[in-house]
Amino acid sequence: MLRLCKLKHLLCFMAGLTLACAAFGADAYPSKPVTILVPYPAGGLSDVVARIVAKPLGDRLGQPVVVENSGGAAGAIGVQKVLASPADGYYVLQGSPSSLVLSPLINPAIKYKSDDLRMLQVVVESDFLLVARQDLPVTTADELAALARASGVKQPLSYGSIGTGSFHHLIGNRFSKVIGAQTVHVPYKGITPLMQDLIGQRVDFAMLPYSKSLAEFAAQRQVKILGSLSKERIPALQPIPSVNEGKALKDFNFSIWSAYFVRKDTPEPVVKKLHLALSEVLHAPSVRESLEAQGQKVPRLLSNAEAEKFYQESFVQFRALAKEIALKE
Repeated sequence: MLRLCKLKHLLCFMAGLTLACAAFGADAYPSKPVTILVPYPAGGLSDVVARIVAKPLGDRLGQPVVVENSGGAAGAIGVQKVLASPADGYYVLQGSPSSLVLSPLINPAIKYKSDDLRMLQVVVESDFLLVARQDLPVTTADELAALARASGVKQPLSYGSIGTGSFHHLIGNRFSKVIGAQTVHVPYKGITPLMQDLIGQRVDFAMLPYSKSLAEFAAQRQVKILGSLSKERIPALQPIPSVNEGKALKDFNFSIWSAYFVRKDTPEPVVKKLHLALSEVLHAPSVRESLEAQGQKVPRLLSNAEAEKFYQESFVQFRALAKEIALKE
């Protein structure tokens, strides 16, 4: 009996020690550099956004914040790398619906679930553009739709995406269904290699988020922007019409968000520190101006509870959209 009591006291002591160590670890966070993992190759819009945020975030955390790129499988490879890392807040994912919501629904090889991660804060929202190779004989969205239908099944137009199951794939697939034409999907590891093939005229068109670099490529006549998928014209691209102004793609309006995530079992004190630091960074005028200069919208900052609710609502929204068009490779 005495031994049993001693054992119980020892177990209680060990449990208390474990809790104390966990609390100390959370209080000491961060004690080493933090990594923002971008699940796409370097040079794309996601990479640019992460590098704008990294330095001021490091200043607020008191430790360097480095950006790591890990592209492939519509962002799933990067997500899996974060999930395989300890739940200690030192790996922060910059994710979007493509990698977190759509890929697990569409690609059976991806085993993680959307709720394996916890949203910290939304960083940007991006409008989409309909972009074509420079020598494609069209100048508007309606003309692209007509050309796609005329090309028929013998020589269908090709559209690029950042991977099977990505948001770009989803709306490209939906475009084909809306206009009633067969097209060929060409997946890439990220926007950078996709842009290289658009400029090289090896793929016909793509739906891409608006960015400063994309607008510059269009100004240099390396690609052509046929229209925006926003409800109205984008202020910085006033000469470019919204697809709502044509006939073939009315109400074909899409935008996408990008946000920061950690594993869902990350200690609450660490989550709160990261949330506060990110909120302060995204509230800073210099950071907002830098993001907006890249053509991005910086949305309203969310509380922890609002971020969780937003993520769950987005999951329902994008799941319904994927189911609606029975998206598959």
